[in-house]
Amino acid sequence: MTVPHPAPEQPTPAGTWPRLSAATAHLDTPLAALGLAALDRNAADLTARAAGKPVRVASKSVRVRAVLERVLALPGYAGVLAYSLPEALWLVREGVSDDVVVAYPTVDRAALRDLVHDPRAAAAITLVVDDPAHLDLVDTVAAPGERETVRLCLELDASLALPGLWVGVRRSPLRTADRAGAAARAIAARPGFALVGVMSYEAQLAGLGDRPPAAAPRSARARAVAVRRLQALSWRELPGRRAEAVAAVREVADLEFVNAGGTGSLERTRTDPSVTEVAAGSGLFGPGLFDGYGAFQPRPAVAFALDVVRTPAPGMVTVGGAGWVASGPPGPDRLPTIAWPPGLGYLANEAAGEVQTPLTGPGADRLRVGDRVWFRHAKAGELCERVTELHVVEGDRVTQAWPTYRGEGKTYG
Repeated sequence: MTVPHPAPEQPTPAGTWPRLSAATAHLDTPLAALGLAALDRNAADLTARAAGKPVRVASKSVRVRAVLERVLALPGYAGVLAYSLPEALWLVREGVSDDVVVAYPTVDRAALRDLVHDPRAAAAITLVVDDPAHLDLVDTVAAPGERETVRLCLELDASLALPGLWVGVRRSPLRTADRAGAAARAIAARPGFALVGVMSYEAQLAGLGDRPPAAAPRSARARAVAVRRLQALSWRELPGRRAEAVAAVREVADLEFVNAGGTGSLERTRTDPSVTEVAAGSGLFGPGLFDGYGAFQPRPAVAFALDVVRTPAPGMVTVGGAGWVASGPPGPDRLPTIAWPPGLGYLANEAAGEVQTPLTGPGADRLRVGDRVWFRHAKAGELCERVTELHVVEGDRVTQAWPTYRGEGKTYG
């Protein structure tokens, strides 16, 4: 039995994968390649979908400094949404951005100590909080008056809460205007802090595919119908609740930004008048999970290649590696998508293996030892934790190699 991974239903130009194979033929695998034209096209599509609202780049979905620099130089992009404080400190000091919001609360005392004693970093970095304990931790590192003022952003929970059903992710405890206003007043009463922003990430809108490929199983199509209904219900509820919460916070603080959304929800989020900027990152690379979204079609800009190392049986080949499974709830959609050549699938009892992966299907008989197979990671930035560089392909050749965070010796959690 095989686990099917049909060819993605997106605008992938004919010849993309053979061209990548030819361009990288002199390189050993595993390797990761970045198609520069596809990256630039995806970046333009994101700003078009944002329709005038600035796009803050979610760095966890990129994890390549050169990509961040290239995108931030484009019109319509402003600032970084980082995923850890040490990362934010590094990005500021490397000159990537002077406007970095750390999207998740931090309890990293060493990094906080570094932040509060660096005037430049403290002016550029904003910490997301949702609990007085986050402020208490900063004060234990350095008391007010003995440190720089710390910029803060309140996170509002954007999930849909139904009786017996929670649709979204478990993030902030702040859901209502009353709670958001109370949190803002608590910050205002604390010396050494400045509340400058609000963030609310609607994962149930931005992070769930609503239109699986036509070849997907019936269960996936039925789930997509339910997802679309729940997304519509969520969008009827969220803008009003968010606007009330933002208004309550604005009564206390002079906000510089209200951030919301993600690659999968830009069309909706841009219409919310309470939101001043949107976030996006995954849409730059176009990973496998985005094959299941109906509103947009990013080009696959990043892929990784493995070579055939065995032909164990007719109709079967084995590639070296492939066990780069994405985070999240376990399932076939977390496996790398087999992008090229067509006619290949995983074995259900092995799937993507740590050091080798058998592939089967009609495409296997056309492959020989040493031939190349291309995969797309299910999620965007996680691939860059597996490789030290992205080989940049322009036209039919590799023109440069951009180090990933890992390639620069940075492994941020």
